[in-house]
Amino acid sequence: MHIQEVQATPSTDIMQWGFSGQTTLTSTTGLKLKEPAVSSPGSGSVGAAAAAEKNGRGKIEIKRIENTTNRQVTFCKRRNGLLKKAYELSVLCDAEVALIVFSSRGRLYEYSNNSVKATIERYKKATSDNSSAAGTVAEVTIQHYKQESDRLRQQITNLQNSNRTLVGDSIATMSHKDLKQLEARLDKGLVKIRARKNEVLSSELEYMQRREMELQNDNLYLRSRVEENERAQQTVNMMGAPSTSEDQQGFIPYDPIRSFLQFNIMQQQPQFYSQQEDRKDFNLGGR
Repeated sequence: MHIQEVQATPSTDIMQWGFSGQTTLTSTTGLKLKEPAVSSPGSGSVGAAAAAEKNGRGKIEIKRIENTTNRQVTFCKRRNGLLKKAYELSVLCDAEVALIVFSSRGRLYEYSNNSVKATIERYKKATSDNSSAAGTVAEVTIQHYKQESDRLRQQITNLQNSNRTLVGDSIATMSHKDLKQLEARLDKGLVKIRARKNEVLSSELEYMQRREMELQNDNLYLRSRVEENERAQQTVNMMGAPSTSEDQQGFIPYDPIRSFLQFNIMQQQPQFYSQQEDRKDFNLGGR
């Protein structure tokens, strides 16, 4: 007889937990199973192979059996094999196993090494805990943002209360100890504020002093340039331009040739005048 192993999973209503098994199985039909004798691995595999070769059976195709009688016989054999495998699993692996089977006629067959009801309740609790712990991504995200918003809102409220306390509001209900601590905090803060204020004033004063020196240097440079321009203008006026307006009106540019001719004419004019005077005297004497 070929017995198929069925893997225990939640979807097949077979549960596994760590409880010790029992040596005798009792179902609602009065079926009792005793602990089978465990043979060595080598002898079991050899015997199964020899039986398969002797009977000449191959692999059975897994599909619905159409013949009702054959289907009922196969159900009984496979059911007993499944119960045997569940028992072996509970004993060998120290697992909590619950097996529930309904036949095609509606008859119930069950097996549990502890209690079917207790195992089912444990299964429900485990699945509900897993589903609630997992949740959906949207729900987890919404919950996260809700908690974050509540935390930020509480932080804003605390800061507002602290600010009102620092400016002297909302101190009517404060005790003497709280007021003393607040005063110490304010004094410490004032010390830091004054120190920072002095640092800012000192830096600004240094900056203004540097700016003053830079402006003074610029002023000296501009004054020197103005004085140079004035001296250059005076030099030009003394070398090329007359000092009075009359000289400026009769000013004739110096020309060496013209000056030489004028000098010769001036030397010749006295002689001409003397000759005329001599002629006048000569004429007067002739009369």
